[in-house]
Amino acid sequence: MITHRCLHPSLSKPSLSFLSSSSPPFLQHLSFLPTSPSITKPVFVHSVKPLHVKCSSTNLTSQSHPDHAPPISTLKIAIIGFGNYGQFLAKTLVSQGHIVLAHSRSDYSHVAKKLGVSFFLNPHDLCEQHPEVILLCTSIISTEQVLKTLPLQRLKRSTLFVDVLSVKEFARNLLLDALPLDFDIICSHPMFGPQSAKQSWKDLFFVYEKVRIGNESSRVQRCEQFLGIFQSEGCKMVEMSCQEHDKLAAGSQFMTHTVGRVLDMLGLESTPINTKGYETLLDLVENTCRDSFDLYYGLFLYNKSALEMVERLDLAFDALRNELFGRLHHVVRKQFFENGEKVKSVHGSSYQNGAASAFSSNALRSQDVTIPYEFKGKILESVDDSSKLKVAIVGFGNFGQFVAKTLARQGHSVLAYSRTDYRDAAQKLGVSFFSDANDLCEEHPEVILLCTSILSTEKVLKSLPFQRLKRSTLFVDVLSVKEFPRNLFLQLLPPEFDILCTHPMFGPESGKNGWNELPFVFDKVRIGNDERRVARCNSFLDIFAREGCRMVEMTCAEHDWHAAGSQFITHTMGRVLEKLQLESTPINTKGYETLLKLVENTAGDSFELYYGLFMYNVNAMEQLERMDFAFESLKKQLFGRLHGVLRKELFGDSEKLEVLQEKSVRKNGAALSSSPESVKIS
Repeated sequence: MITHRCLHPSLSKPSLSFLSSSSPPFLQHLSFLPTSPSITKPVFVHSVKPLHVKCSSTNLTSQSHPDHAPPISTLKIAIIGFGNYGQFLAKTLVSQGHIVLAHSRSDYSHVAKKLGVSFFLNPHDLCEQHPEVILLCTSIISTEQVLKTLPLQRLKRSTLFVDVLSVKEFARNLLLDALPLDFDIICSHPMFGPQSAKQSWKDLFFVYEKVRIGNESSRVQRCEQFLGIFQSEGCKMVEMSCQEHDKLAAGSQFMTHTVGRVLDMLGLESTPINTKGYETLLDLVENTCRDSFDLYYGLFLYNKSALEMVERLDLAFDALRNELFGRLHHVVRKQFFENGEKVKSVHGSSYQNGAASAFSSNALRSQDVTIPYEFKGKILESVDDSSKLKVAIVGFGNFGQFVAKTLARQGHSVLAYSRTDYRDAAQKLGVSFFSDANDLCEEHPEVILLCTSILSTEKVLKSLPFQRLKRSTLFVDVLSVKEFPRNLFLQLLPPEFDILCTHPMFGPESGKNGWNELPFVFDKVRIGNDERRVARCNSFLDIFAREGCRMVEMTCAEHDWHAAGSQFITHTMGRVLEKLQLESTPINTKGYETLLKLVENTAGDSFELYYGLFMYNVNAMEQLERMDFAFESLKKQLFGRLHGVLRKELFGDSEKLEVLQEKSVRKNGAALSSSPESVKIS
């Protein structure tokens, strides 16, 4: 991936006194911008107010519900920018009894009327109403232009200006630069919107800084009255400097929007086998992509910490990819040069190297995506004797023990074998533990349940003494990839053995409170026609159906196709974010909480599991490449726009001068050709 270190704010320390205060903070870190001799006002680049975080813990009797709030004095509030967000705030302001005026370039008079808001197309008319508060609900990119069009001279000199932009240092500097010293200023950020706060504002963050408030008691009281609007709705009031807000927001809000837009470019869709982690990604895409690209671009351009986050995400993705390909190189090297004489084909039709073959005939996608498994029996706490199974769990680690607990509770006879001595854990669960595979197989279990890791499955399977088992034994796996074990079973197991490939799409963490409605995918790869063998297969599936699992019958090829687009993407994004070492902030958004939870869930799994998802799913490489392409495309969008801004900043005036000179030459040339002197000369 191409990095943009030449633009990184930490790599250059220009003199900021040469920059126009109206330049975006991002551009104020570029040392090659032209000087502006006309600047007379000081440039406010960094917040000079020391950091003070104040999480409101006021004992409002009504913080849970606004109806019980202390009375709030009526304010006359003018909303500038009456789009979706302005209308969203207006609804609450009106419900609290405030007088609300509105102005916007678009005619929203009909919407305003429904909300009980007075709408003004002309800003002069609005300002002549002398509102006590001007609430700026404009987009980040248009704020400066809108502010310059307001007839400030028609307002009272002590008017309170409040912005609700998602970036704060830019807004702070702009308001300080553009407004007369008489006006009061609050920079605020309600960290919610029409979607995330459609039920209520309770426990949602409202960040603010009292940038400039006059000493008069009436102005101090007005400031508190405005903040009380949000406090009375149950918001978590957080007072912090604009500088600190932007630093935290770059790591939370900007990162959340970036991840959401990258995932949106992948065209993620719901699958029949969604995991909880994948569901959170789908929700994240839905929430972030409802916002305009202008909002996202504003978060990037007007927060000087945003570029650092882009670069960190870039480096994290590169590091993860290098880790994957580094391991892959080792596997390929071993494949070709092991023992100095074995040379095998990487693209063999079988799974001799344990890697999935892209040329397998089974890779064709199923036309019928899902066939629900119908459990006809009554779901009971226990099973009758005829349905009890003797199940041998091979691989008794965390997942093996997790499944064994439910099997034992249902009354099945459970045996276990593992290379590690789990005798004590088995005894607590009521499971018979065997340290020798021969001893286990001589017990003639009806079902061999492989709970090994993906990477060790082939080795473990080859080590089992099949000759000591009954010839019709049912083999079941629970791997997160399905074509690999299917082909491995068909290749290594005697033809008399039955084969059932399954994937419980949950684990000890996601299934700790029960398995109800969690997806269980299965493919009856090879089940004998004998009634007893069919009944045994169904009895095993009933174990999960009785627990309320959503039973989904699907081919192994179809499973791997869906899983690459859901499970592998989820794990990849979780591990990329893990490398960023994201931390909780005092102003977490719901979207950022989703990312933190995703990291927590995926980081709990071993890298071997993730590597197995990559190595043994033929679709994983395509998904990795698509993620790479999506991130590069998003960066091109951001830096493409940035190029236009830089060009305007650097060459705007000179280009205008060149155009005027060219027009002048044309005009003068035309006049010269039509003059009498020109006729004489010709």
